[in-house]
Amino acid sequence: MIVYGRNVLKELFQSKQPIKMVYFSESGDRELENLIEEVKKRKIPYSVAPKNVLKRLCGEEKNQGIVIDIGEFEYADENDLPENPFLVLLDQIQDPQNLGAIVRTCVAAGVDMVVLTKDNSAHVTPGAVKASAGTVFRVPIAITVNLSRYIEKLKERGIWVFGADMRGKPIWQADLKRPLALVFGNEGSGIRQLVKQSCDELVSIPMKTSIDSLNVSVSAGIIIYEVLRREMMNA
Repeated sequence: MIVYGRNVLKELFQSKQPIKMVYFSESGDRELENLIEEVKKRKIPYSVAPKNVLKRLCGEEKNQGIVIDIGEFEYADENDLPENPFLVLLDQIQDPQNLGAIVRTCVAAGVDMVVLTKDNSAHVTPGAVKASAGTVFRVPIAITVNLSRYIEKLKERGIWVFGADMRGKPIWQADLKRPLALVFGNEGSGIRQLVKQSCDELVSIPMKTSIDSLNVSVSAGIIIYEVLRREMMNA
């Protein structure tokens, strides 16, 4: 996979994701020079090339003078969970921008793992990496074949599973504490019925003004941060 940008490279430095090659623009500033020195220190293969070469590699002129070849993105094992986890499960989220935005929120709020569905779902792409500002490399991201079955496994491990649904109880009334998993559904159709039935409880975001729904990345941000708010209050 080809990704690009200075923040993405900095995030990769902090991750376990292998880097195959870094391409730098031949005309750069002090920050770019410092990043080249850091790549040298880490003994990562790199090359300095004209700007048009970088644009051809990533398809984007505004690449901040850095293009990175990371090969295949390394997904986590869906069953490799920490004690007392906080998980976010995405049921066929299809927009890479939404995926990236949700992952960025997950990193900020201390989510332990993000789990995607194998089919009809956005996976980690250059677009998702860009939308996440490179934070996809900071949190384990796994793919599950059957989300309903995976939820049942989580419940067997004592993890309470909440599905975000407009007909659910208000989040203020839900007992949102670890170990827990939050499920967010497709941008148009929401959580699939079988997945919904697998959840322990459905929760909703109270709205003062009647509207159809919020964007899924906005909904995820509100509910994820409600979990964090309660954790910090009880710390």
